[in-house]
Amino acid sequence: MEILKVENLTKIYGKGENQVNALDNVSFSVEKGEFVAIIGPSGSGKSTLLHILGGVDKPTSGKVWMDGNDVYAQNDEQLAIFRRRQVGLIYQFYNLIPVLNVTENITLPVLMDGRQVNEARLNELLDILKLKGRESHLPNELSGGQQQRVSIGRALMNAPAVVLADEPTGNLDSKNSQEIVDLLKVSNQKYNQTLIVITHDENVALQADRIIAIEDGKIKRDEVIRK
Repeated sequence: MEILKVENLTKIYGKGENQVNALDNVSFSVEKGEFVAIIGPSGSGKSTLLHILGGVDKPTSGKVWMDGNDVYAQNDEQLAIFRRRQVGLIYQFYNLIPVLNVTENITLPVLMDGRQVNEARLNELLDILKLKGRESHLPNELSGGQQQRVSIGRALMNAPAVVLADEPTGNLDSKNSQEIVDLLKVSNQKYNQTLIVITHDENVALQADRIIAIEDGKIKRDEVIRK
């Protein structure tokens, strides 16, 4: 079942001589439960693509369909709800709220949405992420790997349609990097969570089901490596 469809996506920054085509007529689709790695050199457009998929940055032209809905046909309020409910975003620099503890950071999207926390899901995530016993810790009391686990928990807490990760292992050593990838794979397999990861790390990319290579804003390669 198709969960994400991108049609003729274009993103242009600047004007005249300073104009940059960050994305140039990009089209692809992703099946529910697929693990896709997006690779490419710096400046290739992959982070721009991720931000547009997540409703963070609007395209110049083209369409993004998520779970059957035209993402950019929505108004700003609907788009904010879309970001909270349909997308889980994981960043390289964690983006945790420093004055909130582990539990508060993980449950923040639910609380911002005015909904009740699913305690069973929270406890399951804390267990999977090996954060039991650290629920009351603030971010500065955690290691980098633990902070990234919290950001993964926050992304998964709302059971989003798609999890988008932008260089999730970029700040971590090789041991912590593999642990984070393993956790993302657990969410992919246990929850049938659709996972799109931007990475420079070949070892991470090769663990995906499919690799999309982007260069100069265009898809240069789209290869299924396992089914």
